[in-house]
Amino acid sequence: MEKKTIRDLEVGGKRVIVRVDFNVPMKDGQVGDPNRIVQALPTIRYLLERNAKVVLLSHLGKVSHKDPQQAEKDIRKNNARPIADVLAKLLSKPVEFCDATRGEVLRKAVESLQPGQILLVQNTRFEKGEEKNDVELAKEWSALGDAYVMDAFGSAHRAHASTYGIPALCNDSGKPTAIGFLVEQEIHALSRCIQADEHPYVAILGGVKVSDKIKVIEGLLKKADRILIGGAMSYTFMKAKGVPVGDSLVEEEQLDFARKCMKEGFEKIFLPLDYTVAERFENPLDVKNTNGPSIPDGYMGMDLGKASIAFFAKQIKGAKVVFWNGPMGVFEQPRFSKGTVGVAKAIANLKGAFSVIGGGDSAAAVAEYGFKDQFSHVSTGGGASLEMIENDGHLPGIDIIASKGA
Repeated sequence: MEKKTIRDLEVGGKRVIVRVDFNVPMKDGQVGDPNRIVQALPTIRYLLERNAKVVLLSHLGKVSHKDPQQAEKDIRKNNARPIADVLAKLLSKPVEFCDATRGEVLRKAVESLQPGQILLVQNTRFEKGEEKNDVELAKEWSALGDAYVMDAFGSAHRAHASTYGIPALCNDSGKPTAIGFLVEQEIHALSRCIQADEHPYVAILGGVKVSDKIKVIEGLLKKADRILIGGAMSYTFMKAKGVPVGDSLVEEEQLDFARKCMKEGFEKIFLPLDYTVAERFENPLDVKNTNGPSIPDGYMGMDLGKASIAFFAKQIKGAKVVFWNGPMGVFEQPRFSKGTVGVAKAIANLKGAFSVIGGGDSAAAVAEYGFKDQFSHVSTGGGASLEMIENDGHLPGIDIIASKGA
């Protein structure tokens, strides 16, 4: 059922809690890449233009509450205050910041907001109850607002206090809940990959771990016409086939799963034909292209080989829908970026196709190499996009939002 959006809310003069994803890279106390802040601007501007009192909640980094000394370091490192300054510049208006994550100081900061004003609350993960979906914490936060908007797609796969607890309590108490423009856009784009009504449908999976993508592989075997597997994932599949992979990274515990996938999807799964290999990861001296998929002892796979790049491009050609998650090699090093760039080029050259990058490293790669604008949609959530496909469109932080007509 279609979810309510912020267009369905009456927000004038109301306090609206917006869960955003401001989990941006930080360096020396400064925001590195503001893209996630920029992505939230349409929702924030819409609410401000309609004289809402906007209260923003977001996590930033990780906080290890089990280790007090580490928690103290994490809290110093992941202070969200610099984000308020970046947001103020982007909006060309003041952004209030509250260093408290609960209690009287936070309550008064929210109560002092006037229509058209905005408040960013300190990192939600400073509260140990956030990731546990602590009921008392969610109650305190939900009491701050008259309505709740979910616009943090990158966190929608987590049932935390700020992503699930607050809207659940709002629903129970009659306060409206809705999705923002960013989440709405993500749902519409990823739904085309989930429904799989257009063919040929090509899925490309890379990255490091097979274990991270077990369910998505199982789901795509039912939906996609072709599944191309590259990156470090492919070494596990190669070893499962009995092909030597040298010193390449292999998930031994996933070999049986890889064999099962290749048996069930023998006509759908395509693996590399060759590799670019090196004798070590850091500052390699001996880099070469293998003759076939076999990797010699003393070497590890770093990227797709020349034949594999051409082979994958051929499999992508003619696709009507493409879903890509995970780079084809160690793309951060230019000499091992050719596979990832080759796949990006092949997708960019498609005519009339709907192409989706499932966030994460593959999204970073297409941005770095200038292909971002040539894709139909670049997701803001790597884990969330994968889980949405795994679970046929369901994520806890979206499912909890009120549906239209409900």
